[in-house]
Amino acid sequence: MTADGGAGGGGGGGAGAGRIGVGFAACHHGEILQGVFLDENDRPCAGLVTLPMQGPGTRAEFTPRPGSSPGQLTVFPADRTKALRAAALAIEECAALRGQAPFRGGELTLSGDVPLGLGMGSSSSDVIAAIRAVADAYGLRLPPATIARLAVRAERASDPLMLGGRPLLFAQREGRVLEVLGDALPPAVVVGCTLGGGSPVDTLSLPAPRHDHEDVRAYERLRSLLRRAVADADTALLGHVSTESARRAQRVREQREFGLLDRIAGRVGAVGLQIAHSGNVAGLLFDPAAPDLGHRLRRCVRALRTCGIPVTRTFATGTTGTISEEHLHGRAHVRRDRPARSDTSRRRAHLPALRDDEGRLGHGGGTAPARHRHRTTR
Repeated sequence: MTADGGAGGGGGGGAGAGRIGVGFAACHHGEILQGVFLDENDRPCAGLVTLPMQGPGTRAEFTPRPGSSPGQLTVFPADRTKALRAAALAIEECAALRGQAPFRGGELTLSGDVPLGLGMGSSSSDVIAAIRAVADAYGLRLPPATIARLAVRAERASDPLMLGGRPLLFAQREGRVLEVLGDALPPAVVVGCTLGGGSPVDTLSLPAPRHDHEDVRAYERLRSLLRRAVADADTALLGHVSTESARRAQRVREQREFGLLDRIAGRVGAVGLQIAHSGNVAGLLFDPAAPDLGHRLRRCVRALRTCGIPVTRTFATGTTGTISEEHLHGRAHVRRDRPARSDTSRRRAHLPALRDDEGRLGHGGGTAPARHRHRTTR
């Protein structure tokens, strides 16, 4: 895939010319809260609060090609068109900051282990990593607000992955923060799983949600409760907000397993559940201070497996942590080819699994689409 990289007229030149740039961006595990909220001017605005997750992510490498034909940018894998648009926009931005002509051409290569189409922010991870790689090639580090602006231009709506792991109410279609809710979500242990057989979701085909004044009031109430949950480190209140947000989302995109997941949460002592509003990834939330936590988690895994719901991974909230060097290289688990949509991988992969009390993997036979490996030849 190629794209116009901006104005022609010479290579980058100067600082950063010909330098290979590298960028990384993490993913998330769907949303804790998503709906419509009032901004600082009391204007209804679509917003979301994601559930951060360390580990999986996208690594981008951008190699400038100053001697190539004007405007020639390529991306590998070739279907990552959003990342390609982001790279072109980042080249224009960085060239202007440097006072240079944009690179004539370049090669963007993406690798990582973020499952595609499950609502984990795979396209935002691609886009943000691509922007950071281009900036690195120019010897720049763009501020998060600039990355957010470019990301929204590249993919129309972006997750706030450029802003770290703090709980933020983020206007995904405008690329701006509506509210910083605090430093970290309340502590919780999440048992991740996939619904709908783990099939990817074409987010562009989803109906646009319509909200009235009653919806705004309901979401503002959930926003207030989440603010309190963060301030008080109240895991139970976090679970309530997440469950109610997922319940309201059923009006737009009904998940047939929602009722089953809700009943399992009640039986195994979870404080609530969360479901990606634009994908099939989901999770059951547990209080890490609960008695017999290990027993509750094992019961949860068994219940999900018995119902045929694939279990993927467990992880903890409540820490902001930084991405270390070891996070740059995610392990890919490549499986057989499958049909793909634009911006959807043709590979499938197992996610890291939670083991039950008998040491068996908790996938239940399910798989999830994964990323292409990084191309090692030039």
